[in-house]
Amino acid sequence: MKKRIILNKEKIDSIIKRLAHEIIEKNASLDNIYIIGIKSRGDLIANKIANEIFNLVGKKISCGYVDVTFYRDDFLTNIGSHKIGPSKISLDISKYNVILVDDVLFTGRTIKAALDEIFSFGRPSTVQLAVLVDRGNRQLPIKANFIGKNIPSSLNEHVHVCVKDYDENDEVFIAE
Repeated sequence: MKKRIILNKEKIDSIIKRLAHEIIEKNASLDNIYIIGIKSRGDLIANKIANEIFNLVGKKISCGYVDVTFYRDDFLTNIGSHKIGPSKISLDISKYNVILVDDVLFTGRTIKAALDEIFSFGRPSTVQLAVLVDRGNRQLPIKANFIGKNIPSSLNEHVHVCVKDYDENDEVFIAE
């Protein structure tokens, strides 16, 4: 496998800080923000963004996560990426502006599945999408509001995001 590192820990940390700044700037009030990460790395990135918002403005933002495994249209062929478990949304999201966070935006199918899961908990005021990496090649009409890095890639390449709390280190790489 040919591996090309695109982002190291320092660049990822810088992107997290920038995403936090952009979320603060785009949302007039942080009082009704709820951040939801998509398992298995989007939830970790969501927590990092929430921590960075706290560091910047002193406002604690509540976080939850969704496991979209059973909401995916390909769930029978896509099992095995992480330990399947319940979603954790601990409040009535109908009163909140949700920031949905994922590691990589690719075809858009994971985001569609996450939206289906979120709406099973209620109807948020708005949903904004934040992604660490947008690699293009959409199959569904989904666009992120906050993008860490655009990494155009071909269909035969794979973009991997490693997060220290889940993997050995923080990095993003492309493999063929």
